[in-house]
Amino acid sequence: MVDKGARAVEVVLALALIGAVVLNFVNVIGRYGFGTGFYAADELQTYIMVYIAFLGAAVASWRGLHLRMDVLAQRLPTGMRRILSGAELVLVVILGGLVTWVAWQYVGQMYSLGARSQTAQIPMWIPHTALMLGFGLMVLLTVLRALGRR
Repeated sequence: MVDKGARAVEVVLALALIGAVVLNFVNVIGRYGFGTGFYAADELQTYIMVYIAFLGAAVASWRGLHLRMDVLAQRLPTGMRRILSGAELVLVVILGGLVTWVAWQYVGQMYSLGARSQTAQIPMWIPHTALMLGFGLMVLLTVLRALGRR
């Protein structure tokens, strides 16, 4: 079920990337071909990329495709690798949970202030939610993966 959810997120992110590229293309044509552009395009593209980065990181984490620096860990005895893996799990849950909680607080502040972006006038809680969702999903998926191992 989680694999299907990850695939759905991938499809949505791929469509968002296509949308950002189309938006950029239309903006370039407008600016250089017609002397006018969609000034909020750059801002929208930035927010799309933020979502792609953080939600994509959660999918990569679930699939085990994230970057790892495990050259030394691979050479450790099996018992030490298990201890290291357990420590990694605990750190991901604690630190990812902390980032999720802080991001949640910040999203709440942005919402209560009614802050909007300068050009597109997008409520700022929307782009900041990407961080909360990305790290929250990483923590959740790490816990699910750990529970599935046992």
